[in-house]
Amino acid sequence: MAQRTTQPGPCPCASGQPYGACCGRYHRGDASPPTAEALLRARFSAFALGDVAFLRRTWHRSTRPAMLELDRGQHWTRLEILGRTGGALFDAEGTVDFRAHYRINSLDGAQSENSAFVRDGGEWRYRGRAPRGPVAR
Repeated sequence: MAQRTTQPGPCPCASGQPYGACCGRYHRGDASPPTAEALLRARFSAFALGDVAFLRRTWHRSTRPAMLELDRGQHWTRLEILGRTGGALFDAEGTVDFRAHYRINSLDGAQSENSAFVRDGGEWRYRGRAPRGPVAR
């Protein structure tokens, strides 16, 4: 799937902002996500738009897969943020608990994860799944 950094309309991350002013600026490299939640939203949008380069760039080197191929038949439709711990402007680590909704072959589904993020060289990176626990809402 081709990368689309100029998509018109609302951002796939459900922030309510236009894509270009929201995750589009991160995908284009005009800015870096300032929080773990902003990175999670940008990664969801990258999955929705097929931006593999952004996904790989924001994956921590210790857990980044050698290859990443997205399922062209899976369409990410909605993101729900369920909670978070840390991950703010001055934190070094954080988690974001979320549910991502998708459609595949006319069937709806959802994936839930509590994702771990870490600052690396001043940038937020996705490290992987974090254990579920109490989360701040």
